[in-house]
Amino acid sequence: MSGTEDSQRVEFSGIVRAAQISGSETEIEVTSGGYRLRAYFPIAPDLDLQSLIGDKVLLKGTVAAAFNAPLRHFITVTLFIPQLNDFVIEESPLKNPFDEPLTPLNGIAQFRKNSSLESRVHVKGVVTYQRNGEDLFIQDDTGGLQIKTRQLTPVVPGDVVEAVGFSAVDNFLPVLEDASFRKTSDPQVKPQPKSATINGLLEGIHHADLINLRGRLIDRLSKGIGQNEDNSTTRTTLVLQTSNFLFTAEKDTSEPNSLLDAIPIGSLVEINGICLLESGDDGKIKSLRILLPTSHDIRIIEKPSWFTPQHLLITLAIVFTVLIVAITWIVMVVKRNSMLKSSMREKELAQYELQHAHDQLEERVKERTAQLKVEMTARKESEVQFRATLTERTRLAQELHDTLEQTMTGIALQMDMVASQFGKNPDSASHHLKLARNLMRQSQIDVRRSVWGLRSRATEQFNLTNALITNSRQITDGASMRVEIKTSGEAVALSEVAEENLLRIGQEAITNAVKHSGATLTTINLEFDSSKVILQITDNGKGFVPETCVGPKDGHFGLLGIHERTERLGGKLLITSAPENGTTIHVEIPVK
Repeated sequence: MSGTEDSQRVEFSGIVRAAQISGSETEIEVTSGGYRLRAYFPIAPDLDLQSLIGDKVLLKGTVAAAFNAPLRHFITVTLFIPQLNDFVIEESPLKNPFDEPLTPLNGIAQFRKNSSLESRVHVKGVVTYQRNGEDLFIQDDTGGLQIKTRQLTPVVPGDVVEAVGFSAVDNFLPVLEDASFRKTSDPQVKPQPKSATINGLLEGIHHADLINLRGRLIDRLSKGIGQNEDNSTTRTTLVLQTSNFLFTAEKDTSEPNSLLDAIPIGSLVEINGICLLESGDDGKIKSLRILLPTSHDIRIIEKPSWFTPQHLLITLAIVFTVLIVAITWIVMVVKRNSMLKSSMREKELAQYELQHAHDQLEERVKERTAQLKVEMTARKESEVQFRATLTERTRLAQELHDTLEQTMTGIALQMDMVASQFGKNPDSASHHLKLARNLMRQSQIDVRRSVWGLRSRATEQFNLTNALITNSRQITDGASMRVEIKTSGEAVALSEVAEENLLRIGQEAITNAVKHSGATLTTINLEFDSSKVILQITDNGKGFVPETCVGPKDGHFGLLGIHERTERLGGKLLITSAPENGTTIHVEIPVK
């Protein structure tokens, strides 16, 4: 077995442990002196290979050593026997091994009188699990046993079988090797798992037994162990913990094991499976492995709490993110506080200077207070005169805007029409020239009326409706806009100021519609009531946004004048307009 006899002819004796036909030769496995090797010899037609198992044979042949070529490492040796005469059976058991007395399963490794590693052991038990072509697990009242066999006869859990094989030690625990088995006629017995404890397992009890054990799932691993794509096998390994002891549970399937993969990490589970222990040379158990006969041999007792490792990682990630945000916020606050402190120092210095100036100012104020007391009376009189003057100036500005400016606008519109029609239609141009002349006369009348208003407020014969009709026709004549006037209610006597202001409001509204709105129709509603007069002008023009329209800053005083006139009369003004929705000016004046 050391390889020193490579290519030499040797002879030695050994016990046949396995035999089969391999191609055109007979292949046997022989043990001798604690070693195991393969030997090949020609096929003997009348030779029963199964009868060779357990025979002591003398072999003569040539040794061939096998090496790992890249590493030049010695692997093993094989014996090639050239002819049948070189294969001699020296000793053959007289009895059928199945006729030997039965040995209890827990007595395989116990001391027995006249026991020998070269003799086969006869056992009997109930099948708990089979990995066909690899091994078989059985148990009886004394315990369980792993039987290593290449026999492909299928059995199911509960079948009662007999087996013969050679007792051996694997990982310092008993096992039956090179075994053959047969199914008995005994009725099936449902195997019952034995309740196991960690202390009992650590003492070596229950090896190869069908046991029941609880544990908490802490990890899971799935990997392929098949040789090729046509023979792929997935091994699912569960790592469990009980009483500070870790062990594994395994199940081989042809496809990914969805049942085992669905068990949540951290679950408390109960397992029924074959216990495989691994012992050291000191007799102490080093590891525990459980083989699951089926995926249903594991049952969830208690699902994990929310606080799992995955959730812990998520929580830590969230906390870490919050800490980063908090640190960033703290740094920003510190920087801002530093800037605020600097700003506060500057403000304190400025406040000190202001306080000093304030003190000086107070001294000056005290000096000026006496002078101001004397001057206050004169100022109040000046303010009264100024307000009166300002009021009159405002009234004059409105009067000029509502008379001269509106009339001038009408004249300008008519003169534009004259200029455009003079060459093409002299009659039309002449008509518009007459209108312009009429507007000029009206302007003279308005100016005289304004001058007379400055000299005397005597009542004149005046009709508000007719005045609105006349002014609207003069303003819109020649324009593409039509004006309709509607009145309702019984006309009441209004003051000259109220009639004059309502007329000017109507004029301004119509002028704005002609100049800015592009409307085709303007409706004037004049409603009389015992307590109020309502003037409403509505056009169907392009409208505007009241909040953003042009005003006095842009040289447009029309809306401001309407507002001031309404406010002077103690009335209410509502302007409603929107783009492409026309404009409505609603004025409500109380009757006194």
